[in-house]
Amino acid sequence: MRLKQPIPVKVMHISIADDTKKRFHAACVIRGLKMSQVVVELIEQWLKANEALSSAESKSQSYHQHYSSI
Repeated sequence: MRLKQPIPVKVMHISIADDTKKRFHAACVIRGLKMSQVVVELIEQWLKANEALSSAESKSQSYHQHYSSI
């Protein structure tokens, strides 16, 4: 049996308004979640939406560059 290797993680510091942090913390506590779990999930959702958009934009730019040079 092979043991799973831990995924390397990095610490990230952000600045948000005190009231926003307190509300976020309270909402996480009520749901029994760690704030870091929620932040990671939100970042992953944002990346899915924006990496797809970036990929589509990149393909569109390549298409236009290719056909504008013909």
